[in-house]
Amino acid sequence: MNTTQLDISGRIERNHDDWRLFAGVRSRRMIAFCLDYLLILLLAVPFAVLVFLLGIVTLGLGFLLFSFLLPGVALLYFATTLGGSRQATPGMRFAGLGAERIDGQRIDPLLAIVHAVLFWAGNALLTPLILLATFVFDRKRLVHDVLTGIIIVRK
Repeated sequence: MNTTQLDISGRIERNHDDWRLFAGVRSRRMIAFCLDYLLILLLAVPFAVLVFLLGIVTLGLGFLLFSFLLPGVALLYFATTLGGSRQATPGMRFAGLGAERIDGQRIDPLLAIVHAVLFWAGNALLTPLILLATFVFDRKRLVHDVLTGIIIVRK
């Protein structure tokens, strides 16, 4: 399945009309989500130890950082993985998925953070109804994918 080509500026352009790029994306995204959040929890453990030690050294003031621990680790995780060179989180790579921008540009760390924050905000407001968007939008996209111009494809 050769659906990629290079344009004059060196950007990778895919034929996003090829249905094979999106076969099984919905279920693979669920697998990737579970694995990614397990990894985020595991990564939070050493940071929690550091925050705990900082809390002891600062006579309790450092314990306030625990409220920012999981969101901070998650944002760092998505900025370095989804916004990194592979353009996919480890969970996405395990599930055979990758992220691309519709315009062919690379996903930078800031866009990856915005993508994650919009995902959390959408889930906080509309859980689990937000997942029904994959049945409405083309290419099995979610609301935060549409708002950021990202598309999830099989690799």
